[in-house]
Amino acid sequence: QDFTLLASKLKSLQLLGFFLDHAVAEAVQSRVKAHVCEQCSQEFDSPLLEEVLLSTQEAVLGWLGCIYGDPEEVRLQWLPQLEYYSYKTFAELRITELFNILVEYPDSEPALHDLRACLSRVDCRAHLITSLRNTYQQRLLQPGANTADIITQYISSIKGLHLLDPSGVMLEQVCDPVRAYLRTREDTVRCIVASLTDDSSNELADELVTGEPVLVDLSEESEGEDQDFDAWLPDPVDADPSKTSKSRQTSDIISLLVNIYGSREMFVNEYRNLLADRLLLSADYDTAREVRNLELLKLRFGEANLHFCEVMIKDMADSRRINTHVVSQQKKEEQGPSEADEGDDHREMELNAFILSHVFWPAFREEKLKLPDFIQRRLERYLQGFKSLKGLRTLEWKPHLGTVQVELQLSDRELSLSVSPIRATIIYHFQEQSTWTVDSLSGVLEAQPSVVRRHLGFWVGQGVLKETSTDTFTVVEEQQDGARPVHADVEDDEESVMASAEEQKESELQVYWSYIVGMLTNLGKLPLERIHTMLRMFAVQGVGRECSPAELRVFLDRKVREQQLSLSGGVYQLARAGP
Repeated sequence: QDFTLLASKLKSLQLLGFFLDHAVAEAVQSRVKAHVCEQCSQEFDSPLLEEVLLSTQEAVLGWLGCIYGDPEEVRLQWLPQLEYYSYKTFAELRITELFNILVEYPDSEPALHDLRACLSRVDCRAHLITSLRNTYQQRLLQPGANTADIITQYISSIKGLHLLDPSGVMLEQVCDPVRAYLRTREDTVRCIVASLTDDSSNELADELVTGEPVLVDLSEESEGEDQDFDAWLPDPVDADPSKTSKSRQTSDIISLLVNIYGSREMFVNEYRNLLADRLLLSADYDTAREVRNLELLKLRFGEANLHFCEVMIKDMADSRRINTHVVSQQKKEEQGPSEADEGDDHREMELNAFILSHVFWPAFREEKLKLPDFIQRRLERYLQGFKSLKGLRTLEWKPHLGTVQVELQLSDRELSLSVSPIRATIIYHFQEQSTWTVDSLSGVLEAQPSVVRRHLGFWVGQGVLKETSTDTFTVVEEQQDGARPVHADVEDDEESVMASAEEQKESELQVYWSYIVGMLTNLGKLPLERIHTMLRMFAVQGVGRECSPAELRVFLDRKVREQQLSLSGGVYQLARAGP
């Protein structure tokens, strides 16, 4: 009452605005901020902006009416400022919460619509970009963050920021550090490809299946002729003038993920590796799931880029047919006694093979392994059956690759496991004698001791073996009380059968080396640029990927250090043999 009386006295003296306007404006801002935070903080699943505007006007305009008297005069003087305070406060609150809003997208879509309405009324665009970039740097782009989680947040950012800014400028400026950080992680491509072809429901897999098929385009061409010029709008003033609106406005998630590296080739090669692993783990030659994924990926990457993958899947169908024929013929032969089977106690064992066109498959991980004699005899019989079917063609066995179904009978338990050949061979030798040292077992297997010890650790983990002394292992026939229970049908955690990225790269460079030797033998001296150009013309076919000039320079310089090449005046030539 005293304040109202003071206000009426000042108004009669025409001094009300001079003494109170500034103080009232600060009080209104403080009240609006408190009201918005109280009503809207962490509430993302429903639109709240209109409700906040109405409730703020009702509360504040009534209080201002008590001070200034005339309601119409109060509305005319204070309503525009009140709306501005409300929009600005609401926008600032949502900007501080934007990281969490994007995490919860699409459930938080109403909050993004409210924020977009605020951005059209108040200039908070630069503050939003700076704040979100800093938040990503502090909370997301850290060594402890999982790559899959970073990719998931990036996908949510693509969807959410395109809703806020259809021009794509905001997404470009906020997520440039995210893209740069993902390029530094070695498992980024594998995570993206695995998510694309995963059976479980995730955003990338759903995008591949339900999204509109868009061929991944990495070019930076200007806007096409199909642009609707009637709907054209200029780019925001903070847009990068070196990039076109068309490339910036795309909302296709798969294209944006591929553009992190600017190359389809890396993703296609990673898919080949992943496809090879999955096909070789398919014990029943079933390729229905992979055929479906391949057809969907063709719509994105083009048929030519995935030709090798088509051949790999065709190999599986051919393997099923050939294997059925060879196995059936062997079973007919086994109905009667044969010299080959005399003394063979493993005639009931069934051997199935994958027959692969090695030119079209990625490089396999190399590992030495000597299989038991009865397995060698089985492989030889299978080879003879294959030759009788295919004439002059033959097979080159990869004994360390594949899957073996093993049944173990111990004193107090039975186990059924699916393991790799080297693990099956290791445990097979323990039925000949119950205790082995790492060195003696590696000699029998003709494998590296470090490799043998690593696989012995698998059987220790299953409770089948125990290390009685350093590098000495024995069979655990009976488990002691309190020992970890072992369950049947335990999944094998074997690593990929494909060679590592470094091994594949080295293999490809060795293919290039044979071409380089031929060039320098015939042409003498050549500069780096000429060698690279000729390799692109003649050597790329059949090699997994193209070698960049920087990679070629590193490879050639290594050959110089190995004294296989000499470098003088920027040109390379074959090193001369010593006297």
